[in-house]
Amino acid sequence: MDMTDDKRARRNVAVLVAAQAFLGSQITMIFVVGGLAGQKLSPNPCLATLPISMIVFGSMTTAPWLSSFMQRFGRRAGFITGALGGVLGSIIAAIALVLGNFWLFLAGSYLTGIYMSAQGFYRFAATDTASDAFKPKAISYVMAGGLLSAIIGPQIVAYLTTNNPDATVMRYFDVYTAAIAINVIGIILFFFLDIPKPPVAVKGSDLGRSRGQLLKTPTIAVAVICAMVAYALMNLVMTSTPLAVVGCGYTEVAAANVVSGHVLAMFAPSFFTGHLIARFGAKTIIAIGLAILAAAGIVALEGVQLGNFFLALILLGIGWNFGFIGATTLLAQSHTAEERGRVQGMNDMLVFGCVTIASIASGGLMNCSGGTPEQGWTAVNYAMVPFLILAAGALVWLTMKSRVRRTA
Repeated sequence: MDMTDDKRARRNVAVLVAAQAFLGSQITMIFVVGGLAGQKLSPNPCLATLPISMIVFGSMTTAPWLSSFMQRFGRRAGFITGALGGVLGSIIAAIALVLGNFWLFLAGSYLTGIYMSAQGFYRFAATDTASDAFKPKAISYVMAGGLLSAIIGPQIVAYLTTNNPDATVMRYFDVYTAAIAINVIGIILFFFLDIPKPPVAVKGSDLGRSRGQLLKTPTIAVAVICAMVAYALMNLVMTSTPLAVVGCGYTEVAAANVVSGHVLAMFAPSFFTGHLIARFGAKTIIAIGLAILAAAGIVALEGVQLGNFFLALILLGIGWNFGFIGATTLLAQSHTAEERGRVQGMNDMLVFGCVTIASIASGGLMNCSGGTPEQGWTAVNYAMVPFLILAAGALVWLTMKSRVRRTA
């Protein structure tokens, strides 16, 4: 694609940045209160983070059909569908809080996953009309839109919970009504997108590689593995953070502020991550991201002072940013337009499948692996180690394979 096409791409990126900032704030809101509400509603403390796991599970199971839906009907239709899922999910979750019904709350959380899945495709949509040179920057700018969501979401939670003296689960009701309004208003943004529908495949034309063939491609396989690990480890630790902060004697406002600092760190580097990738390559930036994730675990294991929580979660956000944007860029460089719907849906299904497992494990590790919140928090952070080794090993293997190919 020629650089002259980037005027259209920049307009689409601006719309997607706004969507990431405004609509994306609901995810930070729900991730702050989901585990706390789950803890009050669930029949077993080990299931406290299951509502968050259901959001991620909803995203995982939605990704394949939503990707195919967008391949056929376009990005706008897919993103509006996602926002409608967010509306319905928040309505059901709010009703569940009124009824005190944990299982209905899980159903609402699952439907919220439809929105989360759609949001995951914003980064891919940014590349649809972009030149090859602009693609990593387009991805990075859209991810940077999450910077505002990091400010908006947790501060809405802090305001609504601080001004609600109710000590029951109804303390979180206003958060879900706010999420409903955000989705309804946010739908308007998608009417400004200018992304053409993918061309309809002609019978007998080359449809590209099958899912099996795509996964056997070394670059794609490693990109998927690194994206899975970066996102899953971020979710593993972040899901437990509000429970750990409150469990260690701090307030819900403190927990919201820690999550806010974390989400800021997730998206603030996006202003330059794309430039770093363009200069040093996606694999190098992924490797740096994995190292920063390891550093986050080390800081968390040093203690449970509020400063430790802040620093660990900030490092966790930066590590996720480098690892995930790097892996997304590596994936975007490794498939054709005909393969787009297939590879992106497959990627997000695998990524969010791994994230689902991580979020379920997070609650079990936090609440059921030790006698105190401190012991649970330690278990959560030690669980990062084998997955970091897996991703690092895959990256080293790909690098060595590339060197052998160049010298052959």
